[in-house]
Amino acid sequence: MRRRKLILPLFFIATMALPSRSQQTAVDKEGHQWWQHAVFYELYPRSFADSNNDGIGDIPGVTSKLEYLRWLGVDAIWIAPMFPSPHVDWGYDVSDYYNVDPDYGTLQNMDELLAKAKQQDIRVLLDFVLTYTSDQNKWFQEAKSSRSNPKRDWYIWRDGKGPGQPPNNWTSLFGGSAWKFDPASDQWYYHYFYPPQPNLNWRNPEVEKNLFDVTRWWYKRGVAGFRLDAVDVMYVDSQFRDNPVVGTDKNAFGDPVEREIYDKNQPELHGVLRRLRKIADENNAVLIGETWTSDIDQLRKYYGEHNDEVNMPMDFMFTTINKLSPADFRKQIQWVDGSGGWPVYVLSNHDIRRVYDRYGDGQHNDQIAKLMASLYLTLRGTPVMYYGEEIGMENNDPKRPEDVKDSMGKAGWPKEKGRDGERTPMQWNAKANAGFSAVAPWLPVGARYKSYNVDIQKKDPNSILNYYRLLLSLRHTNAALLEGKYIALNEDDPNVLAYARIYQTKTVLVVLNMSGVLQKVRLDLASKDIHAHPAKTLLSSFAAPKQVDVDEISVEPFGAWVGEIQ
Repeated sequence: MRRRKLILPLFFIATMALPSRSQQTAVDKEGHQWWQHAVFYELYPRSFADSNNDGIGDIPGVTSKLEYLRWLGVDAIWIAPMFPSPHVDWGYDVSDYYNVDPDYGTLQNMDELLAKAKQQDIRVLLDFVLTYTSDQNKWFQEAKSSRSNPKRDWYIWRDGKGPGQPPNNWTSLFGGSAWKFDPASDQWYYHYFYPPQPNLNWRNPEVEKNLFDVTRWWYKRGVAGFRLDAVDVMYVDSQFRDNPVVGTDKNAFGDPVEREIYDKNQPELHGVLRRLRKIADENNAVLIGETWTSDIDQLRKYYGEHNDEVNMPMDFMFTTINKLSPADFRKQIQWVDGSGGWPVYVLSNHDIRRVYDRYGDGQHNDQIAKLMASLYLTLRGTPVMYYGEEIGMENNDPKRPEDVKDSMGKAGWPKEKGRDGERTPMQWNAKANAGFSAVAPWLPVGARYKSYNVDIQKKDPNSILNYYRLLLSLRHTNAALLEGKYIALNEDDPNVLAYARIYQTKTVLVVLNMSGVLQKVRLDLASKDIHAHPAKTLLSSFAAPKQVDVDEISVEPFGAWVGEIQ
């Protein structure tokens, strides 16, 4: 929750994960589990589909689009927060974990979604905000009522250093001190995010018991797992020491830049994750972790020593690469693929600008959209798509401060415009409001929606949407893409990212031209002990021949080619 024309069809796995001690049911002879076969799709419920024409997306709207998601090739959907909330942070401030926000529908609507998703063979995951609650949550209302309240210790309260001084120098991700003074009790409470989002005290066993009970309750209703929000800030230093300040620079909110060694990634959180994983395993469910780190050793810890913590810690390394650089992508892939865990690649989401904006050059944006899809959907690991990427949606950022809905943008304008731009309504057709709603939506639709929408792209065999569909289809059925190890090729090429996926006798080659000029690629296969036989084209974003000589593959500007050695 921060910012940070040709072919065979079809589905996905792989084999290099750490040995698992989970109780989950294997789905193949290699021992893989369902989530290792799956393509995940994040949807933002407020912006996906509006069923009752109030300008806000809802759960019945999601249900109405399940057939589309199945047609596309999606196996599991992750729904951003839909619990009751005051919406200070658009659902990431939960006031009740056991219901559905009235904006989105009812608990009955959720049950209907779960039942119909099961019919479509689509699993449903919920966004679980477990690090903090809304200040309107009854738990916090009780906690702040007095220092002696039994729930007081469910949150993190401290005396100040002195009159008007917070307990330490920790800053909020959204600006200012991470401590809010409560005059009634003469203490400060901790909030890593907005002041109305007080952090829970996970050192209190009652917090663990109650949050674990929430997961059990939803598992019984049929959810297939949770995306764990902001797990890296579940615990803070027990001594509440000041974070070191880095130089004299200020961030977008005017705060000193800190090295967050005492308010993030504390070792105690791993015990909680192991116990949470045990409950997930008992329900054949999966845990996806929002694990922001640029440290591969830290990322590895989230898997657990025995692969017994988070099944899918998200790798956000790609999101730090904002240019088409084969060298940078190659480095990150090697780094994560060699970590011993199961990679989970993310290119964009509700906190991260869209692919079209980060990599597009204004002239070849469609080709680049296909190029980037070809990258993260052919790698070893589990991909997590973001709604709208399959049609080339772009950010639609606010133009004026009064248009901003996101509190981050309100606090950081104009340096930080917030995250509204990547959360705009899904573009379904060329009708008014992109077919999202019959009335003006809560955020304005993108200006290009008449050309970039599901309806028009379904009819165009060369569209981004149909390319995605072919790519997902290929991923689901090709054994090398399902099971194969990753081998980097042509590692010194400054323009082309190339690699092989090898499983038993199958070898799939992926060649991605990240430059604006035609590349004639001679793959260095011999040094990797790969026999250089001709290859059959499986999928290409340009008009490639059905049979290709791997001694020289011509790849058009920003083109993607996937082939299999015969």
